[in-house]
Amino acid sequence: MAPTTRKPEASKETMKAKANPSHGLRDLFEVGLKDIYYAEKVLSINLPKMMENASDPELKTTLKNHLKETHEHVSRLEKIFETTGIEAKAQKCDAMEGILKENANMIKKTDHGMVRDASIIASEQKMKHYEIATYGTLHAFAKTLGENKAATLLAKTLDEEKKADAKLTDIALSSINKNAFRADAITNIRA
Repeated sequence: MAPTTRKPEASKETMKAKANPSHGLRDLFEVGLKDIYYAEKVLSINLPKMMENASDPELKTTLKNHLKETHEHVSRLEKIFETTGIEAKAQKCDAMEGILKENANMIKKTDHGMVRDASIIASEQKMKHYEIATYGTLHAFAKTLGENKAATLLAKTLDEEKKADAKLTDIALSSINKNAFRADAITNIRA
């Protein structure tokens, strides 16, 4: 007796698509570009607030450099929109909004100094990791779609995001985390 093939049942977790769903890789590429465009724009508004709340001079300089790069990333994304024929329109990025909200809450919960600096680095690295994941995905999409100019620009941004993340790790490990730990130890001794 030949085995019967059964059609797999739809998972109860399967969601119905909203109006105007993405149908292909090009649609996903467009959605991703608009998402990261929003993320970069909102980040450029929030980085100065992070700089104001940082105390470590090296961290402040790194955040200032990140702000400059963020402006360049926005311009680069606009070039990508132009070369691909996609409308340069930002779509709300819930991930970046969440990380920024978390960052604002941590700033409110910490005193100005190394502990706050450690929390700023943690938030900044979460942002970097989101950007790295997004730019990496968009780069792969662009290559698959034959959007070579876009792929080149996305690869450049991806490389810059990875370097910025490594710089934040270096700062955290070289001084800020150690000083934040010492602040904990002093607080515990006084208690």
